[in-house]
Amino acid sequence: MGMGPNPMVSVLIGVIVAIVAFIAGYIVRKSSAEKAIGSAEQQAKNIVLDAESKSETIKKEIEIEAKEEAHKMRSEVEKEVRDRRSEVQRQEKRLLQKEESVDRKLESIERKEERIIQKEHQIDEKRAEVDALIDKRVAELEKISGYTADEAKKLLLQEVEKDVRHDASQMIKQIEQEAHEEADNRAKEIITGAIQRCAADHVAETTLSVVNLPNDDMKGRIIGREGRNIRSIETMTGVDLIIDDTPEAVIISGFDPVRREIARIALEKLIVDGRIHPAKIEEMVDKARKEVARTIKEEGEQATFETDIHNLHPELVKLLGRLHYRTSYGQNVLKHSIEVSHLAGLMAGELGLDIKLAKRAGLLHDIGKALDHEYEGTHVDIGIQVLKKYKESQAVIDAMAAHHGDYEAKTPEAVLIAAADALSAARPGARRETLDVYIKRLEQLEEIANSTEGVENSYAIQAGREIRIIVNPEEVKDDDMALLARDVSKKIENELDYPGQIKVNVVRETKAVDYAK
Repeated sequence: MGMGPNPMVSVLIGVIVAIVAFIAGYIVRKSSAEKAIGSAEQQAKNIVLDAESKSETIKKEIEIEAKEEAHKMRSEVEKEVRDRRSEVQRQEKRLLQKEESVDRKLESIERKEERIIQKEHQIDEKRAEVDALIDKRVAELEKISGYTADEAKKLLLQEVEKDVRHDASQMIKQIEQEAHEEADNRAKEIITGAIQRCAADHVAETTLSVVNLPNDDMKGRIIGREGRNIRSIETMTGVDLIIDDTPEAVIISGFDPVRREIARIALEKLIVDGRIHPAKIEEMVDKARKEVARTIKEEGEQATFETDIHNLHPELVKLLGRLHYRTSYGQNVLKHSIEVSHLAGLMAGELGLDIKLAKRAGLLHDIGKALDHEYEGTHVDIGIQVLKKYKESQAVIDAMAAHHGDYEAKTPEAVLIAAADALSAARPGARRETLDVYIKRLEQLEEIANSTEGVENSYAIQAGREIRIIVNPEEVKDDDMALLARDVSKKIENELDYPGQIKVNVVRETKAVDYAK
């Protein structure tokens, strides 16, 4: 039987073949890797060389650009320096020109000063010559006339004064005659003009009341749907409501101060309540009417208690209370009446007259003003009717009737009532005077003084009761001060309206005082 191949040999051959194959493969891979590494190293060298070439190029470009930019900046700086240098040169040139101009002006001024000094010397010399010539002529005139200069001046002034007084008296007579002829027409023109210019402001002040609102939305609620609320208020109170663009305010217009007060109180109550409709309006108006009536009664009773006057008719007490809502030139009529009562009583006590009669007539002297918007006639005539109606004595009626001079004063107490009324109305602060009128009077006072020749300055002081005038001592001598004070006082009397009197005080080295009465 033949033998096959040996298995061990086969295995060994296989191993050797594998080893040979592995070695051959390793040699082949190593050769390939070495080739690849060599190629990569070459590429890297090429990249580095290329980068170095490019960086060198970029560096050169940057250097070129930097040089160009530096050259450009250097050119701009040099140009700016040249411009500034030329501007400085121009300014220096102008300064030099100005200095030369100033020097020329100074030289001109110095020359003028020299000429002025020379002329002043010449004037002084001429003045001395003129004074000497005047003295010589005066001496000659005194010798010829037999009078001294003072005697001649006095004589001349006497003659001039006579002529002036004669002319003035004739002029006064002529003016008085013309004034009497034109008095009626001129008076009517003045009165109507004054009414046209002043009535609007006076009516606005004395016939309007203002109610403040929490917001403007309240106006619509006061007007109501289709105006029913505002019509209800106007119908029940007898006043007019003015709702316009005035922010957060409603104006009440009416001649009757009591009705205005009722409407004001009712409207304020409605605003606080918030429910505004015809039924609520009627309720609030009724409450306001009762409240005002109660206030009127209380004010009247308080007035009688304060003046210690008793046994007045209840209706007269109510009418006195109505005067609490009445004003005259900004003065509350009830307080004015109480003041007149006190003043009349004090004067009657000093003169030994009837104190109770004077105080009673003083308290009731303006009672007609409580009804003067409801009846025809003056408040004096209405007062006479009211006092007769409520059985006041004839002595009280006569004293009340004469307080404005409408009727003759039949008793001494009547004269006291008129005097007390004037005192109460004329005392400072009793009646309103607007700031504009006050300032205008002071300005006019100073203008009158400053318009007089020789016055250097003037100052209205003491609330316009004194004008202090500073005169130029070179133009106004001591002897002229009294005449200047008199002239200014006459101008003030003729051109300015003022209460009381104004003291005209002229100040120089001495003082002369006169009064514009």
